[in-house]
Amino acid sequence: MKLNLKVWRQKNANVAGKLVDYTVDGLNPDMSFLEMVDVLNDHLVKKGEEPVAFDHDCREGICGMCSMYIDGRAHGPQHAATTCQLYLRSFKDGDTVHVEPWRSRAFPIVKDLVTDRSAFDRIIAAGGFISVNTGQAQDANNLPVDKHDAEKAMDAAACIGCGACVAACPNGAAMLFVSAKISQLALLPQGQPERDLRALRMVEQMDAEGFGNCSNIGACEAECPKEIKLTNIARMNRDFLAASVGSETE
Repeated sequence: MKLNLKVWRQKNANVAGKLVDYTVDGLNPDMSFLEMVDVLNDHLVKKGEEPVAFDHDCREGICGMCSMYIDGRAHGPQHAATTCQLYLRSFKDGDTVHVEPWRSRAFPIVKDLVTDRSAFDRIIAAGGFISVNTGQAQDANNLPVDKHDAEKAMDAAACIGCGACVAACPNGAAMLFVSAKISQLALLPQGQPERDLRALRMVEQMDAEGFGNCSNIGACEAECPKEIKLTNIARMNRDFLAASVGSETE
């Protein structure tokens, strides 16, 4: 199997980048997309050229590191999958594939396909901690949680912070990510003491990082590899409004 690649190459954030053509032959359709990039880099190193820089870690669809914009879609054409879960059988022999980094002002390019997504870390840090009692763990029955709320919290907690929602959104909004991180605690008893303050601080930090505003296009949900739902954004907006009104009356 052969693929013709157009890969974004950029030395650092201070210089202009461009798409560079590569051809990779002898590929196995059962290879993952990242394995194909490994093969490309092996060829480049043997020729004395600079390998393509890209983020990766677990290669199991868990860590969210493998952020690539492939043929105009975050993580590529496969639905509900990360780049490391994308296999070459999703393409045809001889296809031309465009590979680019996330495009967002809040995710500056570090090199080639690597972007700085530390803005997400700062948003999470702004949310702070939850109030819990230390000591021996309580019996589970002491904290009853409605089954539907528990399932919604687990669904929100499935967010891996890859940034596909930001890359897919034409506004570069991060509201799906932020709302998932807010919802996973807002739906549980442990998250109630700081619920309003958490929403206020995380949304304020999101705005400070330079992310765009949500206009309900829905591209974020469509491209999210963990299928995080837009309903989390509605919950976040309610919590933020309640926190804003509460802070004004205090």
